[in-house]
Amino acid sequence: MTKKILYSIKSPYRESMDVTGFTFGEGEKSLCVIGSMRGNEIQQMYVCSQLIQKLKQYEAEGKIASGKEITVVPCVNYYSMNIGKRFWTMDNTDINRMFPGYDLGETTQRIAGGLFSQIQGYEYGIQLASFYQPGHFLSHVKLMETGFTDHSLMKNFGLPYAFVRRPRPYDTTTLNYNWQIWGTKSFSLYTNETDKINEASANQAVDSILRFMKSQELLVCSLPCGYKTELIDESRLIQVHSDTPGIMRNQVHTGARVKKGDLLCEITDPLEGHIIKEITSPCDAIVFFRYNRPLEFENTVLYKLIAL
Repeated sequence: MTKKILYSIKSPYRESMDVTGFTFGEGEKSLCVIGSMRGNEIQQMYVCSQLIQKLKQYEAEGKIASGKEITVVPCVNYYSMNIGKRFWTMDNTDINRMFPGYDLGETTQRIAGGLFSQIQGYEYGIQLASFYQPGHFLSHVKLMETGFTDHSLMKNFGLPYAFVRRPRPYDTTTLNYNWQIWGTKSFSLYTNETDKINEASANQAVDSILRFMKSQELLVCSLPCGYKTELIDESRLIQVHSDTPGIMRNQVHTGARVKKGDLLCEITDPLEGHIIKEITSPCDAIVFFRYNRPLEFENTVLYKLIAL
């Protein structure tokens, strides 16, 4: 393993922020894995740290394929992580909305540009991503539909679900999108936590990355089989909103199968405590996402369902 500073930016008040990469093997630029770009993505950084431990072991045992280079970048934005803030500390901008970057632009544009110049040219790219909305997901892999990456490659992660997302205008400045535009077959990998560590979900993510590596002949070893992946267009997800604010009392967990009319949650009056709304399932479905804050507001997306 080699440890290298991929990009460094000076600060007038703190030590320089060094974005560090850990490289295994040598030869073709085969796979790059990016961890947390936001200050609350603790789980994403943790997954990368556990992946690094596995790759150290495999490299020592000679299980990394000859002529292949794998790089893991556990954390890009630890300035924000150090103070518990999701976005960039000074201007609240999101590094993952600044790609491909600009070396004469704002700070986050410079960070994105400096990082992107170092991680271009890999055949495959995996970003440990998080969602803007607080809640629990089923672990899954997602592909931005640009026409440059084969959907079927997502099956090689061995996760239960893989989603295809049609890009919206604001997606064109994300790492995933720009990686693809510049020739890297890229994927976003989601676990069921962001600002907390879930060991089971983290281990599942590490195993899925290793399975993908083996399927692409980057590892020479045997690994346990994963799930038979179901490919789903993201437009198939059904969002369940609340038209009433209040305290949310959840009645189901992610992964649960529900029937049309089943109770998903109750909304209670925050002051008097009585039930003011019952949220039920609009169809037979699997609960893919649930909101996990007790206080919900009008029009909050409480659930995302995979219709059966």
